[in-house]
Amino acid sequence: MPAGAPEKRSRAERRDATENREKILRTAADLMAARGQNVPLTDIAEAAGVGVGTFYRRFPDRAALLDEMQRRGSGLLLRTLARIKEDGLGGADAIEAYLNECLNLANQLVAMPLRGGKPLVDDAALKAREDIGIAIENFLAEGRADGSIHADVQAIDVIVCATLVAIPLPHGPDWAVTARRHIKMFVRGIRTTHPAPPRVRRR
Repeated sequence: MPAGAPEKRSRAERRDATENREKILRTAADLMAARGQNVPLTDIAEAAGVGVGTFYRRFPDRAALLDEMQRRGSGLLLRTLARIKEDGLGGADAIEAYLNECLNLANQLVAMPLRGGKPLVDDAALKAREDIGIAIENFLAEGRADGSIHADVQAIDVIVCATLVAIPLPHGPDWAVTARRHIKMFVRGIRTTHPAPPRVRRR
């Protein structure tokens, strides 16, 4: 066997395992969003294109799957917030971008606590939720500082709005259109009519 072959095979196996894990979690979220959290695990495995044995080696039961879906959801939100900051958005513009991304990610957030998931209480999960709140609060603070966002708007207001727009009504008009309209109205509500002029700094 050529030198380095076992290492290459090991890397390929790890890559395949990571891809299978992501495929399972993404598929589980889509199916649960459509059919509820009691969708048979075998249906998830089949839709993800993995064997039942592979599925159960990674997720021995529904609770383990839901826990990992919640961790993944928190990670998606944190990466979204970081990307918005990197794009140079702040204040109400950042909040609007975040809410629209939450709508885009709606299915993938189905296991989050405000969507009915059992809140994880380990240190990593608690820190992730705290970091999400801090990132949102920082965007709001920018808007308060320049006078473009009302002083009484809190991070929880944004979090609740993000949750609500991610849950489509069972009957009614096109939800994507309706939800984006709601986001526009929410953001218009948190904005002040006339942002304060820029501060004059002493030289």
